[in-house]
Amino acid sequence: MTPERMADLHRAAFQSERPWSATEFHDLLASKFVRSIHDVNGFALTRTVAGESELLTLAVDPVFQRQGIGRLLTLAWLDSIADNAQSAFLEVAADNVAARALYTSFGFAEVAKRSAYYARKNAAAADAIVMRRDLT
Repeated sequence: MTPERMADLHRAAFQSERPWSATEFHDLLASKFVRSIHDVNGFALTRTVAGESELLTLAVDPVFQRQGIGRLLTLAWLDSIADNAQSAFLEVAADNVAARALYTSFGFAEVAKRSAYYARKNAAAADAIVMRRDLT
């Protein structure tokens, strides 16, 4: 998946937040620690280093949300790091109930909160919930 397509999907999926640009995706993908896992209608971007893997972002085209694509991308991420990481973590907006339920179903638990982390267009900033899962 190209950085341009990733930027398009990210913009569509996160309409109330600042979308990531194609340049940002290109720069992230240049790192040997960053990996893209994708489906035609969504992608996950991860970084695995020093025994930890982070889900940097996961975006699914809104037309195809709630059809299991996010679940498949999350599962593919966790399967891909089974031999390379002892823990996995991510940040999710506190008001993103569907994503929080998805990650909880995979055994992630809330470990921290970042107040007013996600700036929103025409709305108050949302807290970020940091979630973690041990893989060992």
